[in-house]
Amino acid sequence: MASKKKASRVPPVPRGFGTVTPYLGVAGAAEAIEFYKKAFGAKEIMRNPGPDGKIMHARIRIGDSLVMVSDHYGAPEGGPAEPTATTTTTLHIYTKDVDSMWAKAVAAGAKVDMPLDDTFWGERYGQLIDPFGHRWSLSMQVKMSKEEKAAKQKEAMAMMAAGEHPGRET
Repeated sequence: MASKKKASRVPPVPRGFGTVTPYLGVAGAAEAIEFYKKAFGAKEIMRNPGPDGKIMHARIRIGDSLVMVSDHYGAPEGGPAEPTATTTTTLHIYTKDVDSMWAKAVAAGAKVDMPLDDTFWGERYGQLIDPFGHRWSLSMQVKMSKEEKAAKQKEAMAMMAAGEHPGRET
């Protein structure tokens, strides 16, 4: 008969973490952490360097959220040897002052992918690509009338019907 393990008093999710936590593999993790400090006001929580000086594991906090970061250590079995130039993942930041954070991120070296603008869903929103290839969206809720939202939505839907993407140059 199999023995029952005693119920653990250790919580399954470490304190301070959410259920889902982004983990960024970066070529140049130390430089990326410095960028995230300048661009997004990140605070470095901890850093474990490897014997080669690369970062094996680090944690930063952006607002109330943790992000884990490490240097890219090559391919997992069957995977690519290096990170790709594009990503299908976007890390989203809600902030109290999106214009200020946007300006800091661009000044720190982020490339504008979708300019910051008031959107039909009631947020001031835009997308950036960091110097390490990760996509970030920044936003904050803004007060807009129903008429403003409806006009923005009509404009966005017309662009999409024409095969264009709202906020992006075609």
